[in-house]
Amino acid sequence: MTSQRPIPTIQDVAARAGVSTATVSRAINFPDQVAPKTRDKVNAAIAELGYSPNFGARVMAARRTNTIGAIIPTMENAIFARGLQAFQEELRQHGFTMLVASTAYQPTTEEEQIRSLVARGADALLLIGYHRDPAIYEFLDAQGVPVLLTWAFDAKADRPSVGFDNHAAMQEMAAKVIDMGHRQLAFISAGTAMNDRAASRHEGIKHAMEAAGLNSQDLHFIETTYGIEEGAESFERIMQMKPRPTAVFCGNDVLAVGALRRARELGLSVPKDVSVIGFDDIELAQVAYPALTTVHVPHREMGRRAGRALARLLRDGEPLKPIELQACPVLRDTLEPV
Repeated sequence: MTSQRPIPTIQDVAARAGVSTATVSRAINFPDQVAPKTRDKVNAAIAELGYSPNFGARVMAARRTNTIGAIIPTMENAIFARGLQAFQEELRQHGFTMLVASTAYQPTTEEEQIRSLVARGADALLLIGYHRDPAIYEFLDAQGVPVLLTWAFDAKADRPSVGFDNHAAMQEMAAKVIDMGHRQLAFISAGTAMNDRAASRHEGIKHAMEAAGLNSQDLHFIETTYGIEEGAESFERIMQMKPRPTAVFCGNDVLAVGALRRARELGLSVPKDVSVIGFDDIELAQVAYPALTTVHVPHREMGRRAGRALARLLRDGEPLKPIELQACPVLRDTLEPV
């Protein structure tokens, strides 16, 4: 009968790597604070010995799990994927792990996910947009769980965010469309009642119309859920309205690609018969045919900056500060003057 192999300890790793146990701990928990050559020696020793940190003991000692929760509205398309990937990569550089959940754009589901992640010891949360029941923020404050918001920015808001001004970005795009001579406009949007990003984009178009002397009440408007088929169906409905729009804005690129598909099926030429404009500039916008005019959102920069801010808050006590990034129009082949 063979004896059981002793479980390797942090002291064993330190001895094998020729460093102190404190250095091993930093290499595991905060790898960005350790020189690459030293970090490589520690990682090699961990691999050789088969060492696994005792996270349970660490949590009890530090009262922290080194996990950060991210709750996004959907995983069904790529709207949030690029930003979330950058967020995770940045957290990993600082020794934190991301836990992700999605809500299907349902406020009650989001509240359940928030409470669940807090119960599981999440040290902080990343949430999308501002709009939610104030009681949720009160709960998080009472639990001492910091919150950083993203995909939106409002300088007057009392919660810090790393994001962009949805209203200003869409207003800028709408102004360009109007400058090209378009007067009959339409907007296919997500529901605006509980989605401040969608509501801000809607208001951005209306304000661009008003600034150009147009009646914003003339904007054809349909609310739907985000999806290619939903975009197609909404586009067909929009094109039956009178007067028929010459430019159709979409709340994101997924809806816009659906609109492009239905335009082809209806025998309409884009942009000759109607222009189509998206929002987000995900990869889908660049491979769509024709290439989609859209608003570029700095997804990866947003994710990186959010990850860095939360890591520095938890590790160094550096307060969260609002960070505004710029979203800008990208003019491609689905838009032309009338």
